[in-house]
Amino acid sequence: MPKIYLSPSLQDKNYYVDGGTEEYYMRLIADAMEPYLTASGISFDRSQFGMNPNQVANDSNQQKYGLHLAIHSNAAAGNLAGKVRGVQIYYYPTSVKGRQLAEIIAANYRGIYPEPMNIALIPSDRLAELKRTKAPAVLIETAFHDNPEDAGWIKDNIETIARSLSQSVAQFLNVPFVDID
Repeated sequence: MPKIYLSPSLQDKNYYVDGGTEEYYMRLIADAMEPYLTASGISFDRSQFGMNPNQVANDSNQQKYGLHLAIHSNAAAGNLAGKVRGVQIYYYPTSVKGRQLAEIIAANYRGIYPEPMNIALIPSDRLAELKRTKAPAVLIETAFHDNPEDAGWIKDNIETIARSLSQSVAQFLNVPFVDID
C-alpha cells in the first residue's frame, strides 16, 4: 500500500481577508482528502499542530513515503497585498519526481481553479519541506488568502480542492483513484 506524508500549513497567524487562518483552512483540505486517499488504498501520516517546517521535514524523513505534500495558501506582499490571484506549485529544482508531481497537480487544478492561466510551477531550493525531505515533495499555495475572490473560492471549494489533490496523488503513485461522491 502506498503511503504519503500530508503537511497542511502550520501558520496559525496568517489570517484570511474575511476571517479564519491559513492553518485552519489547509487542515480542512487535508481532512477532506483523507477519505479519498483511504478509498484509493493510500495510507498517510500528517504533520502535527505546533511543528515548524524543519520538524515536519524530520518527521517526514522517519519513514519511506511515496511523496510529501505541503498544502498552503498565499498572501502577496507590500502594495500587491489583496490584489493578486493565482496558484503557485513549488518543487525542488533537481527533483524530477517532484516536478512530475507538480505538473500533475497543476493539470488537475486547472480543471477547478477559476483562473487556470494563473497556475505557476516554481522551482525552489529555499523551502525546508522541499529541500530537506527524502520523498518527492511539492508545496502548493492553493490560492491567495488575502484576495477576497481567492479566499472565498478556497472556503467554498474545500471538498473540490481535496478531491483534485487526492486525484493527483493517486495519479502520481499510479494507483486507481476512487471517488467517494
